[in-house]
Amino acid sequence: MSANRPFVLTIAGFDPSGGAGILADAKTFEQHHVYGFAVNTGNTIQTENEFFEMQWTDLDFVLNSLKKLFGNYSIKAVKIGIIPSLDYLREIVLVVKKLSPKTKIIWDTVLKSSSEFNFTTIKNQAILIEILKKIDLITPNYNEILQLSSGEKNPDLIALELSKYCSTLLKGGHNPFAVGIDYLYNGNEIFKLAPNNTLAFEKHGSGCVLSSAITANLALGQDLKTACSNAKKYIETYLQSNQTKLGYHYA
Repeated sequence: MSANRPFVLTIAGFDPSGGAGILADAKTFEQHHVYGFAVNTGNTIQTENEFFEMQWTDLDFVLNSLKKLFGNYSIKAVKIGIIPSLDYLREIVLVVKKLSPKTKIIWDTVLKSSSEFNFTTIKNQAILIEILKKIDLITPNYNEILQLSSGEKNPDLIALELSKYCSTLLKGGHNPFAVGIDYLYNGNEIFKLAPNNTLAFEKHGSGCVLSSAITANLALGQDLKTACSNAKKYIETYLQSNQTKLGYHYA
């Protein structure tokens, strides 16, 4: 195990196709030369095209796994993927912050699968805000961010509101007006991240790959804007890697 590689952790689901979840995160971590750990929040039965079944991991098992990992390693950054509820997420975030207050936390807000299976429903705005205050970045797309609001329908205004609590990367893959343009709401600043290449093929799990690339970049010491910008370059290469929904990873 290389002493030169920072430790990172994905807390997410297992996708047997390898396109999303902890397998996709592990591939991304390796290409970024960080050492990746994984804690499984749930097993899925799916392909890149269809979702069949979900089996969630008991929360106590997840929390015990976190305690053992943080008790033995200095983990620089954590990416969180699918979770069954906000209460489940809150317990994970509280344990991570208690065990390692300086660890960066990125939540990839995957609330439903691309085949419309609902993982999480946001029912309590107060709990959501409590969680956001304890993490560093969320990465919703234009569809997901609507589910993080109690009523607002403008994605940009929602992102601006959420950024009062934590930085928000509004991904442009589903932007109806400017496809591929991301906006990073970071405190009082808004950064436009335009694509370098408009040629792209739809990929299963692209959000997982982007968020884990950001996680790796933060662990490597990059500031948030640089981490997001470099992750965008990585995901563009991934999206261009072939014409299927299962992409290839390149450094």
